[in-house]
Amino acid sequence: MKEITAVGQTVEEALQSALKQLKATEEQVEIDILDEGKKGLFGLFGQRPASIRVRRKADPIDEAKSYILSIAAHLGVHPDIHVEKQGKQVTFSLSGEKMALLIGKRGQTLNSLQQLTQLVINRHSNDFIHFKLDAGNYRKKREETLTALAKRMAKKAETTRKPVRLEPLPAAERKVIHAALAANRQVRTFSEGTEPNRYTVIAPRNK
Repeated sequence: MKEITAVGQTVEEALQSALKQLKATEEQVEIDILDEGKKGLFGLFGQRPASIRVRRKADPIDEAKSYILSIAAHLGVHPDIHVEKQGKQVTFSLSGEKMALLIGKRGQTLNSLQQLTQLVINRHSNDFIHFKLDAGNYRKKREETLTALAKRMAKKAETTRKPVRLEPLPAAERKVIHAALAANRQVRTFSEGTEPNRYTVIAPRNK
């Protein structure tokens, strides 16, 4: 039950009745007053009850889950979704069969789905929510792969004394490269190019 019409001797009485039926708080609903009611003469003649329409506000997380499940269903995937909330950070972790279809080549499908779901979840939220989407623990595996790549390319830059240019990566993945080499005093990292073809350069430090 997401919407009901309730009546009472007053608007407040009708509202309390609706909240009880919806099992919701006043902050979780939207209210339309259909009729403020009328007390009537001497409280008897011409009396008319107050009438309101009350509906639950859309829950950002529920809307985001529904969106992801609908997209996944079109791909023939039916994932389980684990939700983790930390302040204004919300993370969805997908698990189940055929996760590769949701991840795509080098995470491209997963990244696109994350961006689209971020729009959905914030369309239904008063406060901005930082949204992160993972599937089959891909993010951790990808971070490990990028960290290993960064170290190999740093060694190449040190040996050849020439800059090494990596392939274009999303901003979050370039950040992993920078973080992996932040403590390396033999090389420096920086990004060049424009999105979506912006890439990271690993260059030897001048001695």
